[in-house]
Amino acid sequence: MRLEIMRRGRCTEMRNSVGLLLLFLLGTSTIARGDAASELAGFSIFDKVDLADLAKSDVKTVHGPPMTGRFLSVQSRYVVPGFPAQQIEALRQWDPTKHRELRVFLHSDLPATPSAANFAKLKNAPDNGSVSALVSATQKLSSDLQISREEARKFSGGGAGGGGGMPASVAAFWSDVLAARTHSFSSGGTSAQLPYDHGGEAIRVTDEVNGLLRQQEKIRRQFSGFLGKTGIGRGAGSISPELYWELLDVDDQGVVTLGAYYNRASAGGGYQAADVLYYASGGYYVSLTLYQMWPVNVEGKASTLVWRGDMISAASLASLHGVERLGSESAMMKEISKAVTLFRRDTSGAR
Repeated sequence: MRLEIMRRGRCTEMRNSVGLLLLFLLGTSTIARGDAASELAGFSIFDKVDLADLAKSDVKTVHGPPMTGRFLSVQSRYVVPGFPAQQIEALRQWDPTKHRELRVFLHSDLPATPSAANFAKLKNAPDNGSVSALVSATQKLSSDLQISREEARKFSGGGAGGGGGMPASVAAFWSDVLAARTHSFSSGGTSAQLPYDHGGEAIRVTDEVNGLLRQQEKIRRQFSGFLGKTGIGRGAGSISPELYWELLDVDDQGVVTLGAYYNRASAGGGYQAADVLYYASGGYYVSLTLYQMWPVNVEGKASTLVWRGDMISAASLASLHGVERLGSESAMMKEISKAVTLFRRDTSGAR
């Protein structure tokens, strides 16, 4: 996730030509700004945008359109210095493990065809309550674990070992599960993922992703051309993803998760991006974050208007109604606002 600055011409004899060019650029920036605001209002919860005010303020995070069942959504918008391409690079490079408050214990990039060795960091997982909860659930093969019956049969148990909070047998089990699921995603997208059926009901990631998008029709239409070329909610797409894995905390429970990040340039220097957590050992079924970025001019400075939409599917949400559901949305908003604020600070775009 990275930024750079614009260069200016230095030749005195070209001053008049540069002045005309600047007038042209300022004119097109004004048009682009209007187009960005109009497009944002067309598919998001935000019907008005004051770029100058947004550039001076923190991220604006709000409740998304109401969703039913086990789905929840939040939308955010903010303005940062620099061009969309720089923000895309910044997103690619940002490491959330630098911030303890985000509760991401381990994070690592993956090749398209990883082996168990790519998850070697699990052997040195931190020795804390969250990891202990994951270890205990694994050793008992708890019905809360989101694995397939086929995967459950491969756990051999065993004793301790390992240099951190995770016994060698547990680290080996999850390394094999994560490697196999990454292979499946690389070759067949979310459609190729084994169902979570160890605990009873068969949950399929593709169904969850498509269910989220069906309840957000305007967003689905806005991103359909892009998502249709990814492995999100379907088989493998034509756009190659950047793959990664994490060990994190979800409600005091350690969770291992697999993610895929996609981006595509759009007309006028803009970008669309998608970050999907397509596998999780617990806590949630799937999480999808979408980004739309527009190049804008704010007080003569090249900037980027960013819209971010977060959607999640989790079993714990299904029984929530009224105040309880609003409380979960508010908690989700707080966490996303925190993450975006830290990202902007790390990439020199924050206040």
